[in-house]
Amino acid sequence: MAFGLARRELRPRVPLRPGEGDRSHLTSLEGLAALSLDALSSVAYGPEAIVLVLVTAGTGALDATLPVTLVIAGLLAVLVVSYGQVIAVHPDGGGSYAVAKKNLGPRTSCLAAASLVVDYVLTVTVSLAAGAASLASAFPSLGPHLLELCLGGLALLTAVNLRGVAESARVLMLPTALFVVGILGIVVLGLVRSHPAAVVGTAQPVHTTETLGILLLLKAFSSGCSALTGVEAIANGVPAFREPRVRRAQRTELMLGALLGLMLIGLAILIRRDHVAPRGGVTVLAQLTAGAYGTGWPYYVTNLVVTLALALAANTSFGGLPVLMSLLAKDHRLPHLFGLRTERPVYRWGVGALAVLAALLLIAVDADTHRMLPLFAIGVFIGFTISQIGLVLHWARERPHGWLRRALLNGLGAVLTSVAGVVLLASKFVEGAWVVVVAIPLLMLLFSRIQRYYTAVARALGLGEVPPPVRLTDSLVIVPVGEISKVTQLALTAARSLGHEVVAVAVHGEPDRTRALQESWARWEPGVRLDVIDSPQRSLVQPIVDYVRRSAKDGRQIAVLIPEVEPRHRRYQILQNQRGLLLAAALRARTDVVVCVVPYRLDL
Repeated sequence: MAFGLARRELRPRVPLRPGEGDRSHLTSLEGLAALSLDALSSVAYGPEAIVLVLVTAGTGALDATLPVTLVIAGLLAVLVVSYGQVIAVHPDGGGSYAVAKKNLGPRTSCLAAASLVVDYVLTVTVSLAAGAASLASAFPSLGPHLLELCLGGLALLTAVNLRGVAESARVLMLPTALFVVGILGIVVLGLVRSHPAAVVGTAQPVHTTETLGILLLLKAFSSGCSALTGVEAIANGVPAFREPRVRRAQRTELMLGALLGLMLIGLAILIRRDHVAPRGGVTVLAQLTAGAYGTGWPYYVTNLVVTLALALAANTSFGGLPVLMSLLAKDHRLPHLFGLRTERPVYRWGVGALAVLAALLLIAVDADTHRMLPLFAIGVFIGFTISQIGLVLHWARERPHGWLRRALLNGLGAVLTSVAGVVLLASKFVEGAWVVVVAIPLLMLLFSRIQRYYTAVARALGLGEVPPPVRLTDSLVIVPVGEISKVTQLALTAARSLGHEVVAVAVHGEPDRTRALQESWARWEPGVRLDVIDSPQRSLVQPIVDYVRRSAKDGRQIAVLIPEVEPRHRRYQILQNQRGLLLAAALRARTDVVVCVVPYRLDL
């Protein structure tokens, strides 16, 4: 026993790189910062969306803000419980995509994946654009540079996430805490005061254009449901948590639901009590901030924190979309490189793809938040509805203890989210929601075409089948050489260990140099035949390609071994001759022979 202990103690402990080990994964609080800031920061525009709809029926209709918010909070509770179940059933992440793939079939899972991709990209762009616009409201000189601000913030978030999700979570913990404290402070101080401490903005006339009825309440409900965007991100990013992952992710989902619901209801109470209507130059949240803190330094600090939170809310997508894309890659619906993960661990191709798509969309709309908002929540509600329906079918099939209660809860959630989605799509279709209606089917078509390609490749390669017996054939190894050197010696040594017959091939266009090479070769006597190809045009690639093609006509297995000098420092790489790489590329494109590059590493 003691000997066993001694052996364990003698094992060398290799230091972990940044991002390796369990510390590279998220705790519950880090998960709240990394994956929930999108949902938490939505209180900056969710209540305002309700007010903007209700005020069309007059300021008296603002009394309905609280009932509508309570319904939204009830839906939030249903979604939190539902996604806690999704986390338990699908601990590998994927959210509504994983649920749909298991319970609703391939087409519905493609629909869920497409809607999630659209939602994640829009989360980045809307969050950055809203944050830049809020900053420009405090500093008007930045107004003409909104796009530059957004692209700069996107580049910063991309760089942070390429280092790893845990690193980005630690960066986000302080802004998240400040935002939550600031909003809860608004609620508490606002409720304590008998009247607002200050009023900001300019008064605007209220034009009554509608009557308060069921349709208007449905519009207010669907618009206010934009505050629910991001609730699914934790279920999509379960693999990013530390062990026990399921328990930590569920705890994070509950914390998100409690904080978001508390902030939404508190702000709605203040809006109803003080009849907070839209005013010029300020947001509804800014009015509530002034009502609680006054217009001194706490007002400006809170607005800056809100701006920072909106900008950093984009990090939710960087935590969720790369994981989703890796799942799609494993299912052969995206290129397999999206499933590659570095040692940090980071899905870098997914992070890069998200950054590129978000940058293109920001440039296309010139970082205008109002041009993107009609597109924002539709993809979310599609995912919500699919996950709820999928869980209903899951409980009906598995029938665990208490399955009927769970199925009824998920069924109610599916009805609520589908109604909200239909109303939102109908009311915002002309304003730009039609883009989502086009984009989601195109993404589904892309997924199916990629999957069809991989299926054809598997069939062509005979994957899963027993191949014919391996047959031995004579082989010829061709080594392109320029002159006699240590590089040539290394390449010929490697070639003689690989093939039955080895031949060195040189291309020269000057008789004197050809004669000198042949004489040096004869003195060296490497035991390998030298063939010299005359090339008056001093072309290297095409003569060797033609030589290889002629050699391959007798049916032998041909391999071409290309020596390449590699300096130790990358800065010297451009100083090396790149003809070997060009020759390798040409041979791979124009022949079916085996092409190998033999590196000769310099200590320079």
